[in-house]
Amino acid sequence: MRKLNWGVLSTAKIGREKVIPPMMKGQRTTVVALASRDLARGQEVAGALGIPRVHGSYEALLADPEVEAVYNPLPNHLHVEWTRKAAEAGKHVLCEKPIDITARGAEELIAVRDRTGVHIQEAFMVRTHPQWLRARELVQGGRIGALRAIYGHFSYYNVDPGNIRNMADIGGGGLLDIACYPITTSRFVTGQEPRRVAAVIDHDPVMRTDRLGSAILDYDGVQCIFTWSTQLNPRQTMQLMGDKGRIEVEIPFNAPPDRPCRLFVYDAGEQGTHVAETIEIPTCDQYGVAGDAFSAAIMDGTPQPVPLEDTLLNMRVIDAVRKAGETGQWEKP
Repeated sequence: MRKLNWGVLSTAKIGREKVIPPMMKGQRTTVVALASRDLARGQEVAGALGIPRVHGSYEALLADPEVEAVYNPLPNHLHVEWTRKAAEAGKHVLCEKPIDITARGAEELIAVRDRTGVHIQEAFMVRTHPQWLRARELVQGGRIGALRAIYGHFSYYNVDPGNIRNMADIGGGGLLDIACYPITTSRFVTGQEPRRVAAVIDHDPVMRTDRLGSAILDYDGVQCIFTWSTQLNPRQTMQLMGDKGRIEVEIPFNAPPDRPCRLFVYDAGEQGTHVAETIEIPTCDQYGVAGDAFSAAIMDGTPQPVPLEDTLLNMRVIDAVRKAGETGQWEKP
């Protein structure tokens, strides 16, 4: 089975620690080139990961005829620029989430995709993880009755002003970094778009990034309520509440690559404390799974897991949450 040849822009931590290792041994992926503006650093990283070729500029990687697809883990404010340049060079692109700081970037990239004919996808790895495919199947199959509410939380603690996630001017803050996960997974499970959103958002007085937020997404018959923070004890959870039971996704977003994931299904009785079923999802690396799925879409014509039209809808919800936090009113995506 042929593998797609990938190139990676930069030596970003998520790339070298999370994405490149499983893509090097993927069923449909292999990484043949790495680009770094610090050539010595690029050679060091490439050597450690077994990448055969290093380029001293992003432009050189895009000109590499062996590279068929590009993974873009650059800072948020550079996502659209370098995804566009890669597409115009004839490369397919898997771009880290969020695709941009606002929905305008997704609109631009849809036009770029249509003009160039390449595949472009936002790297929401959760959308192809088997645990979320199974959770959606259970909900839509009526396992917990009618889905009525979704509760989520995602937080970590980071107050380093030098960390890219705390730099407001280049797309830092919790909304773009982690609140996007409850948004995309609730849309995925319900198969709907929220009609309106409300939010309360607190900003760091020095770094100006959103550090704590709560949001309500009002779907048709389903309410999704979640919190996020960049300055709280690390925690993540998603619970899907039905009138006949509930599903808890044990590790919903940072799924471990070295052990099975679990879904806990609770029956309606006994105040919802009885685990009726524990569903164990076989061990997999969600980054490798996502890379294989996107590569298959490119090479085999299978459906693209997260088309840019979906990304645009997700970004519109993010924009609406941001605006609701500013206005204190319900906002429509």
